[in-house]
Amino acid sequence: MRLAIQYARSFVFIVQMYIAMAVIALAFAPFAAFRREMALKACHTYCHYVRWTAEWMVGLHVDIRGEIPDYAALIAAKHQSFFDIILIFGALPNPRFVMKKQLMRTPFLGWYAKWLGCIPVDRGKGGAAVRDMLARVEQGREIAGQIIIYPQGTRVAPGVSKPYKIGSAVLYDQLAEPCVPVATNVGLFWPKRSMLRKPGMAVVEFLPPIPAGEDPRNFLTTLEKLVETRSDALMADAGFVFPKQS
Repeated sequence: MRLAIQYARSFVFIVQMYIAMAVIALAFAPFAAFRREMALKACHTYCHYVRWTAEWMVGLHVDIRGEIPDYAALIAAKHQSFFDIILIFGALPNPRFVMKKQLMRTPFLGWYAKWLGCIPVDRGKGGAAVRDMLARVEQGREIAGQIIIYPQGTRVAPGVSKPYKIGSAVLYDQLAEPCVPVATNVGLFWPKRSMLRKPGMAVVEFLPPIPAGEDPRNFLTTLEKLVETRSDALMADAGFVFPKQS
């Protein structure tokens, strides 16, 4: 019975979350289309709204830890669900994403991604996608702030291993800016491809920055170790039991 109630609450939460996305997007659109700061304000408003409703509608609380960078930096984050996108974006003062090119064509999300100066990447093009990404970053250098990238390239469920892609290291080298790793346990409460939103404490933790100028190959190894180790610890603290290695 309790699980059925949580599913019902989750369904209502999800429906109102997407209705709110449309309402906020349309309300801000006449201003956001011409002023990037208004697009940023609209997205921050939505992120804070979702965080607030998640708390009282499904019992999902949030703890943002670590020093949030207010300077130009690469943000390399663990990606487990849509909720970590909301929490990381909402916490940063001037963020934009490296994101799938296909998302740029979606209503609301695609509009604001364009207005914010997000960087679309065609993941099917391999090395050409990396070169295109770098070119787009150079075009947007006048936008000082935080560039968010997911080094694994996609959402990864808790307990699943997926390698870190070279694009993060290439971008780190190109930007010549510090990289702030971000760990999370969000996937335990907002699972991939599931309607159920579980009560608990979702944590996003900004880790100490990796200074600019490291060798890109060493950087990628260091990044993976930092993010995966800390994410595993956060999930273990929340009670997650990792699958046994065969």
